[in-house]
Amino acid sequence: MSAVSTATGPIASEDPRRERKWRRRSLVALAILLPLTLAETCYDSLREWLHGEDLIARDVDFGQSAPFGGSDWKLADLRGGKAGRLPDHAFAVIATFTVTIGDPNLQKQWLGCKLMLTDAAGRRWLPDFISGVSLPAGLMTCTSAIFSGAKRGDVLTIGDTFIVPEDAIKTIRPAVGLGSERPWYLRFQRPPK
Repeated sequence: MSAVSTATGPIASEDPRRERKWRRRSLVALAILLPLTLAETCYDSLREWLHGEDLIARDVDFGQSAPFGGSDWKLADLRGGKAGRLPDHAFAVIATFTVTIGDPNLQKQWLGCKLMLTDAAGRRWLPDFISGVSLPAGLMTCTSAIFSGAKRGDVLTIGDTFIVPEDAIKTIRPAVGLGSERPWYLRFQRPPK
C-alpha cells in the first residue's frame, strides 16, 4: 500500500444529487438570511433617525397651550422686521413662548430642545445670532431654561431670534422640538393680524 491515495475515497464517491440538494438549501438559506440581516442592521439606524428628527407636527391654535415634554407650551408672540445687520430680503424674527413647568426634570424632558420656524414650503430655520438685535429682558433660550432650576408651576418665557427670507415671512410658523417627544414636534398657528 502506498502513501498516495487514488480517487476512491469518500470525496470521489459522493452522489452529485446530494451536492445539488445542499447547494439549493444554501441558496434558500441565503435568500432568507440576507434580508433578515439587512433588516436587523437598518432597524437601529432607523430608530435613531426617528428619535433625532422632528418629523410629525402636532398643530396648536394661537392662544392655546399644549402639553409637551412634561410642560405646557403656548406661543406668546411672533414679531419681526428689518433690524441689525441683515442681508437684503431678510428679516429678523423673534418667537416667544410661555411655558408652565410640569415635570421639573428639564434636563431629561427637554434634552435636545429646539426652537424653529417653518414655512408653507416645508423649510425650517433655527435660531441665529443677529448683530444689533438682542432678546428682550427676562427671555431665556432653551439651554438657559434647562439649567435654570425651574420648579413645578413656574412660568418661563422662552424665545430666540431667527433670520428668515422675505418670501417666507407671510407663512412662517413657530415650532418646538424636544428630544423626549421626537419624532413629534409642536407647530403653532401664527398670531392673528
